[in-house]
Amino acid sequence: VVIIAVVAAGLCGLGYAKLIYAPACAEAQEAAYPAEISFQSGNFGLALNGDDRNLGFADICSQYGAKAGKAVYLYAASCAAQLGQWEDCLEYAGRYCGKDPILAARAIALKADAYVALGDTAQAAGTYEKAAAKAENAFAAAYLVKAGLAYESLGQNAKALKLYLKVKNDYPQS
Repeated sequence: VVIIAVVAAGLCGLGYAKLIYAPACAEAQEAAYPAEISFQSGNFGLALNGDDRNLGFADICSQYGAKAGKAVYLYAASCAAQLGQWEDCLEYAGRYCGKDPILAARAIALKADAYVALGDTAQAAGTYEKAAAKAENAFAAAYLVKAGLAYESLGQNAKALKLYLKVKNDYPQS
């Protein structure tokens, strides 16, 4: 009985994966394609919100979630940032959970940009530092400079100087 139950559970899981989940992923990725084209052409409003014929990233995120790929949240956050929709940018960037360090750092930096735009400079400074720690590449230098600028605006010049020196020493070609 136990063996039959284990086999039945395995077959149910396999059936779900092949018959329900995989087609939903394919449908979601197909729906995301027009939004990606709009994003690449710089039409961020259309990419985020879609039109009568195509879904935008906002709709794709709500209808399909990560079935269209984890990057849909990063696309949506980028579009929202370009449109000045900072609360939405925070939400989408917070939902991105990809493992690529460059993209993960970009999502964190988008959150920091949103904090700056919303007037929470202290939160932004720390978030930029998190983005730099996640990136550990040439982008890290830019995030550290942004963190330094945030600290300067807060009057914390010693922290800003420390970050600028880190950029100078660790990323001399940036």
